[in-house]
Amino acid sequence: MTTPIDPPLDGNTAFFGVASPEQTTSGGRMDLKHHFATSGHWLFRWRSFLPLVLIAPVAIALIPFTRLRGAPPVPWYWQAFCLFVSMAGLGVRVLVAGYVPAKTSGRNTRRQRAHALNTSGIYSLVRHPLYVGNFLIGLGWSLLLLNPLFVFVYVLAFWLYYERIMLIEEDFLQQEFGEAFSQWAARTPTFLPRTWHWLRPDLPFSLRTVIRREYHGFCLIILVFVALAAAENLCAHRSRILDPFWQWAGLVAVVAYLFVRVLRKQLRLLSLKGR
Repeated sequence: MTTPIDPPLDGNTAFFGVASPEQTTSGGRMDLKHHFATSGHWLFRWRSFLPLVLIAPVAIALIPFTRLRGAPPVPWYWQAFCLFVSMAGLGVRVLVAGYVPAKTSGRNTRRQRAHALNTSGIYSLVRHPLYVGNFLIGLGWSLLLLNPLFVFVYVLAFWLYYERIMLIEEDFLQQEFGEAFSQWAARTPTFLPRTWHWLRPDLPFSLRTVIRREYHGFCLIILVFVALAAAENLCAHRSRILDPFWQWAGLVAVVAYLFVRVLRKQLRLLSLKGR
């Protein structure tokens, strides 16, 4: 089933593999599982927009830059490391998009949907690879701010946010696939991937599918880094001159977005049957 991007609904999806939660406890008060399920459904429905609430913490995290006017810029090697972390997250998402069949690992928001249980490829290493990818993408952005408190807030918010979504997704998959899901969940970690027992996917890797499904993510990663670099320049140095690297990176991202958009919408060259 799917990002900071359009946050996805993972194709196989919680921290708990539970049956449908009971509605109430004695006295009509909701029990904990029902509360988690209720909030999980709400977060799932609005997961594409809720990350926007981090805009305010990001603005607060930039405040130290205004207090350090004249300080040296963020070192290039730290910018490169942060970009690497985010791109590693995109790489995880690429491993999902390149192998999964159609009608799984999608971006549906109104209801759960899974026509097949993904258990091979990266899904043989971790149950929620798309969320692992999302976490790394956001972590790269967070680290660039050089604010440990903001990184802590990001990790905590991500955990509380996605834990509930994973709960209701796994509950749905348990009901849909029964024992097959239970066996897969028993041998596959929830969020921290294992590095062995890779099961070769049934389908070959599809670059066209990757481009079609992940070009938004690539462009967004670059443009957010450009925006953060520009904000740091403006706040810390009162300069509107952006580093040439980020200027070119931003230009490439915009051109790539428009180019792929035409390929996908107008020429339909990225469509592939069964993907």
